[in-house]
Amino acid sequence: MEVWWGEMTQLEHVYWIIALIGSLLLSIVFLLTMLGGDTDVDAVDLDIEADGGIGFQFISFKSLVGFFTVFGWAGITCINAGYSNGISLLIATFCGLVMMTIMAWLFYIMMKQSESGTLQIKNAINQIGEVYITVGKERSSIGKIQIKVQGSLRELEAITDETSDLKQGDVIKVIEVVSSEILLIEKLKK
Repeated sequence: MEVWWGEMTQLEHVYWIIALIGSLLLSIVFLLTMLGGDTDVDAVDLDIEADGGIGFQFISFKSLVGFFTVFGWAGITCINAGYSNGISLLIATFCGLVMMTIMAWLFYIMMKQSESGTLQIKNAINQIGEVYITVGKERSSIGKIQIKVQGSLRELEAITDETSDLKQGDVIKVIEVVSSEILLIEKLKK
């Protein structure tokens, strides 16, 4: 091992150190991501937050890890292929920037695809659910219903125009959004 390491140039040493450390960090980031850990320790984010949306984060911890990993391995490959130091630096930098751009773009796409978790109450209209807490007849008292909205079971407040109370277990249909937090429901006819 000493002979192998001793025969390398300083640039090769740099490439190997960067490649190995980058690969180790990339493996850790991958494992933490797969286990649900948060690896978003972004030191520098170049994003535009004026629109209130998710910014395109070109420089982040994850994209820098990708850059250095590919930079190191591309440099090693170029040196082993016989390219000069200058050409190997150019190719390694280009490959690292391509990887950094790809990773930033992928994380941007994944963030855009993920749900914000914010309930859009209008999505409850025409959904079928069940009374959880009695809803008073003719809007006399607010009750609660359980209904699946946006892929998850929710407990929401509701009123009705029915002439009798809607009791726990009654199957209902949402017909209107009365306010930002209250739904108008009707008993589902069998």
